[in-house]
Amino acid sequence: MLEINNLNVSYGDVRVLFDITAKVDKAQLVSIVGANAAGKSTLLRAVSGLLKKTSGSILFNGEELIGKPAFEIVDRGIVHIPQGRRVFPAMSVQENLEMGFYSQRTKGKLGELSSQMYALFPELSNRKNQLAGRLSGGEQQMLAIARGLIACPILLTVDEPSLGLAPILVEKTFHVIEKIKQEKVTILLVEQNVYKALNLSDHAYVIENGRIVLEGLGRNLLQDEHLKNAYLGAVTKPR
Repeated sequence: MLEINNLNVSYGDVRVLFDITAKVDKAQLVSIVGANAAGKSTLLRAVSGLLKKTSGSILFNGEELIGKPAFEIVDRGIVHIPQGRRVFPAMSVQENLEMGFYSQRTKGKLGELSSQMYALFPELSNRKNQLAGRLSGGEQQMLAIARGLIACPILLTVDEPSLGLAPILVEKTFHVIEKIKQEKVTILLVEQNVYKALNLSDHAYVIENGRIVLEGLGRNLLQDEHLKNAYLGAVTKPR
């Protein structure tokens, strides 16, 4: 579904990604893991059309994305859930959901899709009219995911969904991602919680200093000595 070939990305004169090659197959969950500032979020932003200083190729269902504006990429079915949740704080929960509802894939289905989101996230159901800025961090993350899902994505890109959440909310967030995966939604996930991300992934890539240094089946990578040594502090095993 998604093919990235020899992708290079720069911020000004500073090159951040170097010859990235990766792919995501239909109905897979593929993770990008690595340390802070490794280039993980930059990769998602490039796929979503938010960065312009790029070279190489990003194919989505065979169509080149580089050079296309972000709104056209969304129209083609790629929906980006950004790092830091980025809800609209002065708008209600329902209004935030409606901001994700504008593609041709969702036409005429606002009531149906809203009901599905509230069923998936019952915490939000009782807060439809509450301002999003007054939600807890975990509730805002659920709202950000729901706002992405209501757009009926073909490919959902999710950037650091567990960032800044308490451990119990991290568990809940990954449970939601697992449920989304079970619905056969294709997911490209960026995550610092290496253990949880790789355990859930069909395939994964490890990125260091803007380069892919390792790839393979998610759970198999947990046995890799380089990954163990490099992310000893980041790999959080269950108690």
